[in-house]
Amino acid sequence: MKNYHIKDERLAEAGRLRIEWAAKSMPVLNLIRERFLKDRPLKGVRIGACLHVTTETASLVQTLKAGGAEVFLCASNPLSTQDDVTASLVKNDGIPVFAIKGEDNDTYYDHLRAVLNAKPQITMDDGADLVSTLHTERKELLGNVIGGTEETTTGVIRLRAMAMDGVLNYPIVAVNDANTKHLFDNRYGTGQSTLDGFLRATNRLVAGSIFVVAGYGWCGKGVAMRAKGMGARVIVTEIEPLQALEAVMDGFEVMPMAKAAPQGDFFCTVTGDINVIREKHFLKMKEGAIVANSGHFNVEIDLESLEKITKESHTIRDYVKEHTLINERRIYVLGEGRLINLAAAEGHPSSVMDMSFANQALCAEYMLKKDLKLEKKVYGVPEEIDREIARLKLSSMGVQIDKLTNEQKKYLSSWEMGT
Repeated sequence: MKNYHIKDERLAEAGRLRIEWAAKSMPVLNLIRERFLKDRPLKGVRIGACLHVTTETASLVQTLKAGGAEVFLCASNPLSTQDDVTASLVKNDGIPVFAIKGEDNDTYYDHLRAVLNAKPQITMDDGADLVSTLHTERKELLGNVIGGTEETTTGVIRLRAMAMDGVLNYPIVAVNDANTKHLFDNRYGTGQSTLDGFLRATNRLVAGSIFVVAGYGWCGKGVAMRAKGMGARVIVTEIEPLQALEAVMDGFEVMPMAKAAPQGDFFCTVTGDINVIREKHFLKMKEGAIVANSGHFNVEIDLESLEKITKESHTIRDYVKEHTLINERRIYVLGEGRLINLAAAEGHPSSVMDMSFANQALCAEYMLKKDLKLEKKVYGVPEEIDREIARLKLSSMGVQIDKLTNEQKKYLSSWEMGT
């Protein structure tokens, strides 16, 4: 019986070449892999990973295997899988993968369960679906788990809620909260890959348009920055006064979604919350408005309400569904409301994922330290890991920085010297 479920094994060679191409821009992870091959810090450990199955993720799981781990991989989003990558990982690396691009919801959860059947000792999540399924359906496996990591903002929110309610049964390291992750991956990665997804799906001109960004966290900052750079007039919607104020100071218009809805040509949600764009907003949108999501789950767009006010709909081109509303206006939803940067494009560039996945690899190693005493809660990435990744990344870019002199160190640690 096959210990994997993928679309087509014949895609393996194409996947291998794409993985190799991505790895060329991942010098930090490559350095970690070299050390892992020698030290084998993950030897014999079973890792269950629920991540976007992309070329960059392939480099991560190869690194984990190099460190001695048994890795079992499934997708964290039904539309984010790259089928040639799954084929290469199965055929060339012997890694059990359970992921097919476009899989239905039942298959998605069957794949999660297949990974849990391996009785993982470390979970590696992007959105916390693996953790939540483990805690609800497979509680008998919780005793095997040493700890876990979480890749994205949405997942961290869910896991902190679990910890707050006292139901989280093992420690989690919030990789998303590392500075070398969210300041770069969320901002520069999401910014570039989201606009890439819009362009590949629609081939519409951004310059001169009105681009509405819902949410001004690090992902929203990146999307707004790139849309502005392409010539759009950017409107930001927010619920947090501090983020809204920051958006104003960064030069963007800020207003409620109800006011932005009649103005926008493009809409992009990046909030992590539910029903950010809903019925009353759809009905206010102008003819031809394009709506997409770059937050982790498709719940940010109220698709159920949209269907209720849709007279007819059809797919007009790949990843573009046209909805003719009861008011006769047509609006377009991209990628079924799922992550547009992975549904229609290839996700973040490998050079930025290099740091995110370096955090994943090093945090997996960190959780296995014998003297580590962690409670059942969500932890930040240790500062020494964060700083080491930044140092390695700068070194790979040929960038040098200053070091404090002894005099400067003394001054910074003294309260007596003053002015």
